[in-house]
Formats: sequence, structure tokens, C-alpha cells
Amino acid sequence: MLVLRLLNVVAPAYFLCISLVTFVLQIFLFIPSMFRDPSTTPLFSPALLHGALFLFLSANALGNYVLVIQSSPEDLGKGSNLGEGAEVVADWLDGSRSPGSALPSTHFCRLCARATQRHDHHCFFTGNCIGSRNMRNFIMFCLYTSLACLDSLVAGMAYISAALSMSFANPLAFLTLLPHSISQFFSGALLSSEMFVILMLYLWLGIGLACAGFCCHQMLLILRGQTRYQVRKGMVVRARPWRENLREVFGKRWLLGLLIPVLNVGSDYRRQKEK
Repeated sequence: MLVLRLLNVVAPAYFLCISLVTFVLQIFLFIPSMFRDPSTTPLFSPALLHGALFLFLSANALGNYVLVIQSSPEDLGKGSNLGEGAEVVADWLDGSRSPGSALPSTHFCRLCARATQRHDHHCFFTGNCIGSRNMRNFIMFCLYTSLACLDSLVAGMAYISAALSMSFANPLAFLTLLPHSISQFFSGALLSSEMFVILMLYLWLGIGLACAGFCCHQMLLILRGQTRYQVRKGMVVRARPWRENLREVFGKRWLLGLLIPVLNVGSDYRRQKEK
């Protein structure tokens, strides 16, 4: 438990540090290098277009990141007379103490010290549980983080291609870039800043692929009307049309949530809560 609590602190700090480094590299290194191309017009230069795209992706990624934390799942054990202590609440809500007492899809997270309904998983990078209230913002966070990493990867490759006078037309060029760069760096033929950018290229690739895979996996579970907790526990869910499952998570104003980071205003969960 101590290792998990430590990871719950280190992972958000790691994400914020990577975000800050990416922002600094884009604003002060990649985008200024694009302005050096004399063949482009000032109004529609690749630097301005790329800068606007990066700011849009970053604003959505960080905005949904904040909303995931802000829209924490409701604590079902708060105010309930199930007994004293977190262990008793966990036993009752999970059905360990009484088989008939478990609420559907309810799980007690010992890291967050709260019991949530329709619990999906605990995200260490946000330090928060993912449930009905913040599932849509979490998916948007994964989506835009993946796109921002892909955007940074392309911009970084363009910078390295110009700085080292190399071409990435051959797919093997990217695969062999790291070992060749390490040997050149220790021999003094490669600058520290260029070596740092090359390391960030592989980091962006890994984070982007991981976030994209996680986003696709979550979307598949949503279409099936399941959560990761239900799959892990082998729970049987009621079969419903996939449109209803999507509407339950994304609500009616799903298009607005694709463009700007907003709370899940039109979801079925909030309408049920208001009733």
C-alpha cells in the first residue's frame, strides 16, 4: 500500500513535468525553427498553424485532466451508517461482509478512501478514481494527450531532420536513431540539447501509443456497457444498445466535449442524480 500511495504522488508529478518540458520545447525550440523557412508566407506559415494546433491539443488535454480531478466520483460511503472505519464500509459496499449488501458495480478504493458506483479503475496519473462522473473527461484526456504526443513527435522529427541533416523517409532511420545518437553523443559529435530532443521523441512515442491504446480499450468497454472493474470481477451486465451506452457516458452534448474541455453536462448519470 505504501508503494501505491507513493506512485499516486509520483505519477501526477511525472505527467506535469513531461507536459512542461513538451511545452517549453514546442514554444522555444520547434516553433521558432519553423519560422526560419523563407519560402512560407507569414500569415499561413507552418509555424503559426502548428502552434495553433499544439495549443488546441494541449488546452484540451490539460483541461480534461483538471476536470477528471475536479469531477471525482461521488463517495457512496459518506454519511452512510455502515459502521466505523473504512474497512467496514468497504466490506459492506463490496459485499464481503454480507453477500446481499453489495451495490451494483460498487468498489471501495483504499487509495482515495471512498466508495464509488460504476467504478472503472484508479488512475495514478490523475491520483483519482475514474467512474461515471469523470469517464468522458478521462477518455478525452487520453485522446488529446495521445494527439499532443503525436504532434510533438512529428515536430521533433522535423527539428532533428533539419539539425542533423538526415531523412526519415526510411522507417529504419527512426529505429536506429537512438543507438547511433548515443554513440555520437559520448564521442562528442552530438550536442546535449539534440540528444535530449531525441530521447523525448521516443518518450512521446511511448506515451502516445499507450494513451491511444487505453482510449480504444475504454471505448470498447463503453460500447459493451461494461467497466474495467466489472470485467475484472466477472460481473454480468444487462445487454443494451450501444447508442444508449455511449449516451450514458458522453451525454447529448458530446460534440461540445470534443472541441473544448467541459463537464459532462448532458449525461444520463447527472439526470438520474437530479431526480
